[in-house]
Amino acid sequence: MKEILIKINDQTYRATLSDSPTTKHLWDALPLEGSANIWGEEIYFEIALTVPQEPDAREEVEPGTIAYWPTGQAFCIFFGPTPVSTGEQPRAYSPVNILGRIEGNLDELRDVQPGDVVRLQKAAV
Repeated sequence: MKEILIKINDQTYRATLSDSPTTKHLWDALPLEGSANIWGEEIYFEIALTVPQEPDAREEVEPGTIAYWPTGQAFCIFFGPTPVSTGEQPRAYSPVNILGRIEGNLDELRDVQPGDVVRLQKAAV
């Protein structure tokens, strides 16, 4: 399985990627960098990637899910409820293509501020 590193401020998170068409496009585009936006307990940022919504795209996700939001051309990290959640589960604004899962302490993601730089890169094998 392919893995990426997500670097935000002084924290580095490892994420395991799923096997999907969107994941392949993301992998080929790495490294990527952007400015964090915060929406509830979701971090997202626009990336230079245009991929259509996959048939299994969904709004309800698990904490730790990383995804691509086709509507906003954004990379997303879900770690808790968002403004459209109906409970404790993260919920995307509209369907997202699932990319994989982030590992580590998700609580530290609450410290990320709007404008913080997020870097995505391939993990060394």
